[in-house]
Amino acid sequence: MTATARHPEPSPVVSRGARGRSNARESAGRAGELATALRREMAGEVDDSTLTRALYSSDASNYRVLPQVVAFPRDHDDVTATLAIASSHAVPITARGAGTSIAGNAVGPGLVLDFSRHMNAIEIDPGTSSALVQPGAVLGAIQKAGAPHGLRFGPDPSTWPRATIGGTIGNNACGPRALAYGRAADNVLELTAIDGTGRTFTAGQSLDPIPGLADLVRANLGTIRPNFGRFKRQVSGYSLEHLLPELGSDLARFLAGSEGTLALFTQARVRLVPQAPAPALVVLAYPGMPEAADAVPALLPHNPIAIEGMDDRLIDVVRTRTTLAVPDLPDGAGWLLVEVGSESDTEALERA
Repeated sequence: MTATARHPEPSPVVSRGARGRSNARESAGRAGELATALRREMAGEVDDSTLTRALYSSDASNYRVLPQVVAFPRDHDDVTATLAIASSHAVPITARGAGTSIAGNAVGPGLVLDFSRHMNAIEIDPGTSSALVQPGAVLGAIQKAGAPHGLRFGPDPSTWPRATIGGTIGNNACGPRALAYGRAADNVLELTAIDGTGRTFTAGQSLDPIPGLADLVRANLGTIRPNFGRFKRQVSGYSLEHLLPELGSDLARFLAGSEGTLALFTQARVRLVPQAPAPALVVLAYPGMPEAADAVPALLPHNPIAIEGMDDRLIDVVRTRTTLAVPDLPDGAGWLLVEVGSESDTEALERA
């Protein structure tokens, strides 16, 4: 009796190029389904064109991430609808304002929501020194709206003429005047937010909007108190210190800096501060930046509005590679630019 070996049928050979084209078609199909669902439910525009996706694949950073779809919500209901659709399609969402992030915060592989086109309303309330703003409102526009009332939003990151309040709060931005006015989180009073389940809630000085959060905080006081909020610009991880009862159990401040990972907000009430009527700038020279940095603690009791530092290398670049005029500076290799303010020019100069 003899046995005959049976060989399996040969498998079809699929080239990497063919596999790549197949994956691309599948991805395009999924993106098309997502775009169709969004158009059906949203009042705002939905764009899955190659051009728009390419434009939104980058921000001010070096990262390049091609999204599936870009959408432009018109209102809170649009945002709620997009969250529900993205969840049902298992697609991540990235909230975007002006795209000024240098860390890739405004790019993502799924659905990009651009709040800057439609959701950019600003309402100034001089009586309470606050403003009701939508996430797409540009910081420069908020400053302009508050100026006639002698008010401004305190934090001013370097991109303030273009950056939106949504990104400012989402990243807990600062800027040089945060020295006097605090971080973005310190100036957030209330947020209208939507969580990952699609539930809308108002975040303020209470943990009640999130069921079980107060119990969670109480159970972990021994961990939160010694490890969070140890210094002003502690930004690694979530800012759990804001949830502590002795710090007001402030859910709005906690959400600031969470970069859209816990909730998206569609409206914020932010604190405005008085604009210094008469600012003055003092330029202090030092042998180098280490000496300049050592001098900062002695300057703080004078309550400066802002302090910025720069060294001679930066000045040399500006002088040799740009046409910008650099004023004469005191002799040194490191400088501190200190802004003070008062009610009159005379008082400001005396303080300086």
